[in-house]
Amino acid sequence: MTTLPTLPMLQPRRGKPPRHFTDLDPAERADAVKQLGQPAFRAKQLATHYYDHLTVDAGDMTDLPAAARESLVGELFPPLLTKVTQLTADDGATVKTLWNLIDHAKVESVLMKYPDRATLCVTSQAGCGMACPFCATGQMGLTRNLSAGEIIEQVRLAARQARDGELGGDPVRLSNVVFMGMGEPLANYAAVITAVRALTSPPPEGFGLSARHVTVSTVGLVTGIDRLASEGIPVTLALSLHAPDDELRDELVPINARWKVDEALDAARRYFDATGRRVSIEYALIRDMNDHAHRAELLAKKLNARGDGWVHVNPIPLNPTPGSKWTASDPKVEQEFVRILRMHGIPTTIRDTRGSDIDGACGQLAIKER
Repeated sequence: MTTLPTLPMLQPRRGKPPRHFTDLDPAERADAVKQLGQPAFRAKQLATHYYDHLTVDAGDMTDLPAAARESLVGELFPPLLTKVTQLTADDGATVKTLWNLIDHAKVESVLMKYPDRATLCVTSQAGCGMACPFCATGQMGLTRNLSAGEIIEQVRLAARQARDGELGGDPVRLSNVVFMGMGEPLANYAAVITAVRALTSPPPEGFGLSARHVTVSTVGLVTGIDRLASEGIPVTLALSLHAPDDELRDELVPINARWKVDEALDAARRYFDATGRRVSIEYALIRDMNDHAHRAELLAKKLNARGDGWVHVNPIPLNPTPGSKWTASDPKVEQEFVRILRMHGIPTTIRDTRGSDIDGACGQLAIKER
């Protein structure tokens, strides 16, 4: 077998993942394969195997020279995720996976099958620095950002699992990705936008998902929202609001001390104006905390003050963490909250929650492992 030269830029860095093929843009990939003694067009072949065939197995890459396959894969596709445990619910249609990263940080992803599609909830950070008190991940603190490669690998592995019929029995295409797993996506902006480009670029340079089927959530990092609006990739923005008034949101979402409710909503409206994509307002309903009728009235007033047709509200029954004082609203209170929003003309849909019997809240498996 031919021995290829080592590519220094792809070697592991202390405490950080090694550079991966998916961390590189097309020009950098071409340079990388040339440094490894192969013509630049091999980069497109490798991209086809990764994004279209969903494989990093050298044995599958029969269009590459046999003597070069193992070395190319070894240098350009270093292992990034190792499965620790996997839990299933909903007759196998919901799968939650705990992954070990190379520095032993733990992250989670959740793959969900629906009648005509599969959706992956992907993680962008190990832990989270936003410190929201009702969120399991927020109570972990931030270990580190994930690399683009670590995010994209979650997608490839999920897409392969769905394609191979390992999700509820029948093959299905992964068509939706939501950045609603562990972490604050806009606090890891560079890696997340690289992953978004990989998701939405057509094969062989990406997975070919529709931008409208990719959702990026945020607790309200206004500068990040504005930056995302300028990218020209009309993904769905989900603003995790959780309270319409600053007094309560200061307690529930500490970043509100930096960007207040009105500033976050103004940024969300600017996002709609720039992209034409309706914004989702995520609102975890917490018993006797933020589920009062007067708060539904205030939320409706603030959303309507910014115009019509730009927003949709997703009330979310809180998935409580063990030992937490925070718990879900009474169903009757939840129904009244929704009724008030709809009465004021706000499109409102209660979020479908999956996996409550498998530590469904983000971070619960990682916390147990720790």
